[in-house]
Amino acid sequence: MTAWVALLLVWAAAEASEGCPAACACRALDTMGLQVDCRGRGLETLPALPAPTRQLLLTNNSLRSVPSGAFDHLPQLQALDLEHNPWRCDCDLVYLRLWLEDRAPEQLERLRCAGPAPAAGRAPAQLSGWELGACGWSLRESWACPGPWWDAALVVVAALGLALLGSLLCTVAVPRAGRQ
Repeated sequence: MTAWVALLLVWAAAEASEGCPAACACRALDTMGLQVDCRGRGLETLPALPAPTRQLLLTNNSLRSVPSGAFDHLPQLQALDLEHNPWRCDCDLVYLRLWLEDRAPEQLERLRCAGPAPAAGRAPAQLSGWELGACGWSLRESWACPGPWWDAALVVVAALGLALLGSLLCTVAVPRAGRQ
């Protein structure tokens, strides 16, 4: 029986090391999936992660951003620890912020921005889209510019609508009582 247990442990260790990033340590979890432990490794970029990653520990590194789509291929990812990294809260952090808002909002509150200056020391969750940077996005100009001409146009349209409604009501034949 002990031989089977030893064989199972060897198999689990081999599975855990398959696809594990070189800078990290991986171990198989009892609940299936992997724990990928990259804590305190000095990482400046997110390594390629194996698909069965269930827990990802990235605390105490030098991560400043996460590439868009970095976690999209990790459907089992349930626990993510990102604290104590010098996050640069600009356009490059929008993906991570949105991903955390959907899946781990408490983690988003624990992160702190290292820069740029207006965002430094704040949680990404506290920043507006404008504070994260315009990101090259721009809203199309509206065809209707606010101002006095817009107000006048609305009054004219409303008056025409009322006049049309009034004329329709006056032309509708109303049956009178007593006529046969």
